[in-house]
Amino acid sequence: MPLDSRPHPLNSLGFAKPERDTRVVVAMSGGVDSSVVAAQLAEGGYDVVGVTLQLYDHGAALARKGACCAGRDIHDARRVAETMGFPHYVLDYEDMFREAVIDEFADSYLAGATPVPCIRCNERVKFRDLLETARDLEADCMATGHYIQRKMGANGPELHCATDANRDQSYFLFSTTPEQLDYLRFPLGHLPSKEATRKLAAKYGLSVADKPDSQDICFVPDGDYANVIEKLRPGAGEPGEIVDMDGRMLGCHDGVIRYTIGQRRGLGIGGLAEPLYVVRLDPEARQVVVGPKDALSTRHVPLREINWLGATPIGSRAEWHLSVKVRSTRPPREAILRPAAGGAVVELLNPEEGVAPGQACVFYETGSSRVLGGGWITRRA
Repeated sequence: MPLDSRPHPLNSLGFAKPERDTRVVVAMSGGVDSSVVAAQLAEGGYDVVGVTLQLYDHGAALARKGACCAGRDIHDARRVAETMGFPHYVLDYEDMFREAVIDEFADSYLAGATPVPCIRCNERVKFRDLLETARDLEADCMATGHYIQRKMGANGPELHCATDANRDQSYFLFSTTPEQLDYLRFPLGHLPSKEATRKLAAKYGLSVADKPDSQDICFVPDGDYANVIEKLRPGAGEPGEIVDMDGRMLGCHDGVIRYTIGQRRGLGIGGLAEPLYVVRLDPEARQVVVGPKDALSTRHVPLREINWLGATPIGSRAEWHLSVKVRSTRPPREAILRPAAGGAVVELLNPEEGVAPGQACVFYETGSSRVLGGGWITRRA
């Protein structure tokens, strides 16, 4: 067999061809994580193209730190590309981001839910529209700086938690579809710590090596969700009553959008015999319903918009025994998943507190790092 006709071994991205012939689009936020991914791949000889998304009007954010996709971050991403010698493009996705993420964020709060816009951004912008742009650029794959792992299984690529549990972002990526997973790569998921990422950034001489992590939702610069919603939806902060579970008025509030399920502080109804928590929001009646802590306990969680990543169809069984997360900061808990018309119902073997409509419920294979998908928590009928 002639030497040049032999099959090429798989490169680190899983393609049977030389690195120089493998084009990879890297989604660059301007932070240290995606910068290291781009630098690492460029050093490895890949045909790297960096892309940064302008997701909102960043003029007001130029002087602040702690949020992605602002003016400073675009500048930082460009500097990394210049340092490592690969092309970099900035794409204006403001209209798309507003329609796909910001508008739903505001409307969800108005409906008494507690949304997770970062999941919608990954689902509807980065892993849908940007991924299609990567295909248009004739890239073989798209890489991101997310802390999650893509592993090859018997039936194709699987989604797994990051090695570093403290950095794991599987909760925010549950809606990644099998087709997207086939195209995506997550080079940082195996690293033992964020410190290891920063050491790599220093090794490559990147200016962002010591850049602080993003803390806020990018379009909520100071964490004041209610203020943003009132600007988007004037009149959203209408006052109303705080009532107990029997409907007795205990006080007044200045907008349902300022409260979340499980909240205890800031209710303004002190002097009671026991602490009270927000157990339900009724935006139509403009009421915040409060009750004792045990009223927060939930065993059955209805879900919609299920994304399933299991090897066999979700409807192939009446029930699935697995583990779930109902909040990003909580560890997985044992549960039973039962498919239902229009979604599914999760039965928690041990009740959880503060389960809120609008949050995600993410599925994990019991005793494994594998992510099996998830769904959106909806209001009980």
